[in-house]
Amino acid sequence: MTSQSAVANPVTVGVEGQTRAAVVKLLLEEGPITASEIGTRLGLSAAGVRRHLDALIESGEARTASASSLRQRGRGRPAKQFQITATGRGRLGHTYDDLAGAAMRQLREIGGDAAIEEFAKRRVQAIVGDVEPADPTNVDNVEATADAIAEAFNAVGFAASTRPVGNGVQICQHHCPVSHVAEEFPELCEAEQQAFRQLLGTHVQRLATIANGDCACTTHVPLVSTGSR
Repeated sequence: MTSQSAVANPVTVGVEGQTRAAVVKLLLEEGPITASEIGTRLGLSAAGVRRHLDALIESGEARTASASSLRQRGRGRPAKQFQITATGRGRLGHTYDDLAGAAMRQLREIGGDAAIEEFAKRRVQAIVGDVEPADPTNVDNVEATADAIAEAFNAVGFAASTRPVGNGVQICQHHCPVSHVAEEFPELCEAEQQAFRQLLGTHVQRLATIANGDCACTTHVPLVSTGSR
């Protein structure tokens, strides 16, 4: 009896851990998200989803989404939605944060603010260098370029996607591998916004950033054809 229990427990813990990690991944990449959506996506019962969400909330890795973060999914009172927290995101790991921060501080000492700004521009160009600039008079083309930007950032670990919102589209980066460094060096975020503006040929607005404690970096791109005015 004892030996059977000793064998079974690690397996149970392993499965639980894998499922918990899958819930965290959904919260990261698609949050805010409802419990029922999590259950549908992962094939979990309502009780199973609640167990994992309760554990994540208790550990500070997840929380109920704030009103400003909620995504309306139809008429009526919206279902409760959940999102990852800064603590949860931090436990996913930030590769070489300490080394990168030290290197950036040294760069500022040697070359000043101009060196940081130039580095930030080159970094984002390395990510979006293959994205073709949009024709700002063509709404479909602007939207396609926004999708291409998200794909480029997704390929380097930003868990990026786009979603339609009102008369525009939002580029959402649900993870930022350099968020801890960007807290100290906002030039990294500013260079991203400038690159978005240049590629899309239109004014874009950064609504939120992970570096400032938000659940995602969100950039609004208006989809209004200038040729129609």
